[in-house]
Amino acid sequence: MRYLHLLRLGAAGASALLLSAAAHGQDAAAPVPAQVPAASQEALAARPEDMKAQLAEQRRLLDMLRGTLQAQQRRIDSLQGGTPLPSELLGAQRGLGVQEVWGQEGLPGSTAPVPAPAPAAPPSTPRPVAVGQPPGRDSRPPEVAPIFEQPGVLTPRGKFVLEPSAQFGYSSSNRVALVGYTIIPALLIGLIDVREVKRNTFTAALTGRTGITNRFEIEARIPYVYRSDSTVSRELFTGTAVERVFDTSGKKLGDVELAARYQLNDGGADKSYYVAGLRFKSRTGRDPFSVVTDCVRRCVGENATGTGLPLDLPTGSGFYSLQPSLTWLFPSDPAVFFGSISYLHSFKRHDVSRLLRDGLREPLGTVEPGKIFGVNFGIGLALNEKGSLSLGYDHSTIGRTRQNGTVVPGAVRTQLGTLLMGYSYRLAKDRTLNISVGAGLTRDTPDVSLSVRLPMTF
Repeated sequence: MRYLHLLRLGAAGASALLLSAAAHGQDAAAPVPAQVPAASQEALAARPEDMKAQLAEQRRLLDMLRGTLQAQQRRIDSLQGGTPLPSELLGAQRGLGVQEVWGQEGLPGSTAPVPAPAPAAPPSTPRPVAVGQPPGRDSRPPEVAPIFEQPGVLTPRGKFVLEPSAQFGYSSSNRVALVGYTIIPALLIGLIDVREVKRNTFTAALTGRTGITNRFEIEARIPYVYRSDSTVSRELFTGTAVERVFDTSGKKLGDVELAARYQLNDGGADKSYYVAGLRFKSRTGRDPFSVVTDCVRRCVGENATGTGLPLDLPTGSGFYSLQPSLTWLFPSDPAVFFGSISYLHSFKRHDVSRLLRDGLREPLGTVEPGKIFGVNFGIGLALNEKGSLSLGYDHSTIGRTRQNGTVVPGAVRTQLGTLLMGYSYRLAKDRTLNISVGAGLTRDTPDVSLSVRLPMTF
């Protein structure tokens, strides 16, 4: 019994030892939790705040882009709806462009944040920077090389332009008069009057104009005329084959002119400019009826004696005239189209008489010159910042002259056509050289004309 008790005690101790060992093994196998550093714990705690800040920034950028798209859509709707934008806004956009502030880091496809131009943005946010200045709107017509008498560009307010000019013209004409009868088409029995006239005209003028406003100017022109004619003819009713040369000339002050011009509208790109003008021509030049004519008693009719040619050439028309005109210019880069229409009305004169040899006078009565309707057009091209070239055509229709209410015998309607080419070169800021050449296209037009102008602005 004693050994049994000892055996039971030993077994119980062994069991206790085994259980203790197993418990120790289990305790050794259990994982021990690792200790986390304090810095990592703070980073993990701050990560949700960073994500919230990034989401807020993305929402702000989306709101800004949504506002930009809405502004662009409003512009598109206003343009498509036919509502014109203000001139100031258009001028600003032409000069500065539509700047939506896309930085180098805010280009499409970039993940970098785009600076916002909204008023609520932080002070450090970049704002639109205007590069350059919008061009000022110029309501004056563009300058072209002048080839016609009337200029297209008005003088600015407070400015004075002094323009000396010189013009030379040459013309020649032939006239054949047959007096007799024919037996066969190849044989004439009678007299032949062959007359060839060569005419040279030189005109020096001084023109001054000033701008009352930017749209209104006045002008005065004082010309001095020198003319010389050479007539080669076989005098009618003489029966001689000898040609006779008749030379005559004249020089004196010409007809002084006064003019006013007014620009009717502002014009602009692809819009026409319209300039209305009114010119008054006096008769300060030598009168055609005051020069001595190569006739003894009469120059016309059955008892005509002499050549009927003036011994001194007149330098004026002898009539007061008024000429309204309308000029238009249409700029279409790089060219400028221009043209004008005009109507010249000469007032009739009463109790007119022609001065003959020996101081005698031949009464003519009432003389009314024919009306002149003119039209011209052309194109101007800018070659560079200083030079320009113009090409144009000028046409005038002259009506028949009337004497005592009836058409003068032999008077016909005359057509004058001239092809013109002009060149302009800016010598300095206030000085320009203009040269133009004209070629006559009809028989009654001067064969060639050459004019030089030098406008100077003060």
